[in-house]
Amino acid sequence: MVIKTAEFVKSSGKWQECPEPTLPEYAFIGRSNVGKSSLINALMNHKDLAKTSGTPGKTQLINHFIINEKWYLTDLPGYGYARVSKTLRKDFENLIINYILNRKNLVNLFVLIDSRHTPQKIDIEFIEYCGESGIPFSLVFTKADKLKPNVVLANVEKYRQELLKTWEDLPEIYVTSAEKKTGGDEILAFISQTNQFLHENHVKFDN
Repeated sequence: MVIKTAEFVKSSGKWQECPEPTLPEYAFIGRSNVGKSSLINALMNHKDLAKTSGTPGKTQLINHFIINEKWYLTDLPGYGYARVSKTLRKDFENLIINYILNRKNLVNLFVLIDSRHTPQKIDIEFIEYCGESGIPFSLVFTKADKLKPNVVLANVEKYRQELLKTWEDLPEIYVTSAEKKTGGDEILAFISQTNQFLHENHVKFDN
């Protein structure tokens, strides 16, 4: 997929305030400081489409971008950031949960995981929740350039083994580096193929 246009649409404090659900939507989420904004910018080949920050938890709203005038990319708040207040953290969690459960044009949720770490409880719990709730999602391991390839693959395999304790089949897994711009083509190919399928099958979201 060639990214011809990528434009900011709006930020929403509630899922009900999101743009009309008339286009296929692909959302990105992960623990704070997972490198979400950097990955989005790398995917879109746009230096500052999504705002990056040295301060985790910077994304506090649902941010919509329209890509090639055909689909939405959604940047969701990070989950599990300990340094915001408990009240604010609960607000984030409610915003995220209400969005993923109620957004009817959400085609796929890309769950980002820092490849430098072995399985984290908060990531496993969120993945399990998505599975139990019937949310279509993929796993995206970020920051693969920060470790040797064999260490990254070992950490990915640890996640696989942890999830296979309760899952029969695992979702698609992508290993990426925003710095090296690797893995992004596979994600965009998935989005392109999915959009083609939706188009060929005349799938509509706004009814």
